Amino acid sequence: MKGIFTALLIGLVFFALSLFVFTLQHATLIGLVAFFVTLWTNEALPLGAVSILPILLFPSFGILDTNAVTANYSKSIIFLFIGGFMLAIAIEKVGLHKYFSAKILSFFPKTPRGIIYALAITSALLSSILSNTTITLMLMPIALFLSENKKLKVRFLLATAYGASIGGILTPIGTPPNLILMGFLEDHALPSLAFGEWMLYMLPIVGLMLLVMPWLLSLGVEHEKVEEMSHAIPLLSSTQKRLYGIVVLLASVLVINTFLKQLFGFSLNEKLVLLGFGLLMFVPKIGFLDWEDTRNMPYEIIFLFGAGFSIAAAFSATGLAGDIAEKLRFISDLPLLWMFVVIALFVTFSTEVTSNTALTSIAIPIFYEFAKGMPQHEGMMLLMVATVAASYAFMLPIATPPNAIVMSSKVIRIKEMASVGLKLNFIGVTVLALVAYFVWRFF
Repeated sequence: MKGIFTALLIGLVFFALSLFVFTLQHATLIGLVAFFVTLWTNEALPLGAVSILPILLFPSFGILDTNAVTANYSKSIIFLFIGGFMLAIAIEKVGLHKYFSAKILSFFPKTPRGIIYALAITSALLSSILSNTTITLMLMPIALFLSENKKLKVRFLLATAYGASIGGILTPIGTPPNLILMGFLEDHALPSLAFGEWMLYMLPIVGLMLLVMPWLLSLGVEHEKVEEMSHAIPLLSSTQKRLYGIVVLLASVLVINTFLKQLFGFSLNEKLVLLGFGLLMFVPKIGFLDWEDTRNMPYEIIFLFGAGFSIAAAFSATGLAGDIAEKLRFISDLPLLWMFVVIALFVTFSTEVTSNTALTSIAIPIFYEFAKGMPQHEGMMLLMVATVAASYAFMLPIATPPNAIVMSSKVIRIKEMASVGLKLNFIGVTVLALVAYFVWRFF
């Protein structure tokens, strides 16, 4: 109960302070969002339960009516996630992820720096298609037992967590903020990116971060002793080969779809493609799942998407996004590169103390007000910068689920994470802003 009272108190404080500069309705919305964010942060209530609260509280306080809120929990973009997660459950069920992990680990030398790179890249690649929470949980035992050296354990764990956050942006389904942006674009009838197009935009950022982050983590431990270990690659069973073939087929369809959109201006509906391949997992003699397996579906994340979309809708519908944007209007007067830097800094460091899903839901409607006055491509780039920055918070356990998971090992001290994470925050902001300005604008 203490956590709930704390959330109520923080919500009231934000409401009272907001009354000095905002209308009563806007102050109420700010207070409610502060209340939700605190509950997400202190876990006084389950994640899924907090995520359903907007359905009850937004209509009760005159923010949005019930139908306007509940519609956000069944957006078509959510079914893209559901299809993707059905595939992810199948991959975990047949153990194909173990093959991928061992294969990638085998490419690197068995030195501290080599293992840090291997863990980071494995975590990043798997997190682009599976939940970054799942991947961090899966790789954490490996990171813990690769060495008895405490200093190395800390670096291995951080490589796993940071790799998951870095790789999550690579695909639209890799992390919740990506889907929040996709849903927002769909709501406002704005052009959205195909699966392959999204990956094309994100590849330079992920590639550069995966070069720099492991190198930074390996500083000072290059000469530490690493125990002998086996990285034998398991042989694929017939079941695993069948799923491997389906994954390759899906990847091929998504790549072809991207070219269709680029060359001919039409494409398949990727939400239906992902959902279709997900449902294929249940077909006898083709698939791998029983309905019982869907108990592993992270329904609380689906509700979290709904809450994020509801907050974004409330900020737009009440005019609060426009009001805040007006107060931040000075940002729109900056040169484009510095605008990217300021927005990335603002979002990255705000995410350190709140849910990146909630923050993305708040930030996108606000920065959309800036984007409306810009050329369409530059406006899209601005929204993408804000979205990616929400996933690139490396300082505190509360910032991202992977950070919190590795902190639960009790091997890492907050001071250690904050020290490395602060450097990575600035590196991430720099890489994101420079790639957006010098690469994205020419796509």
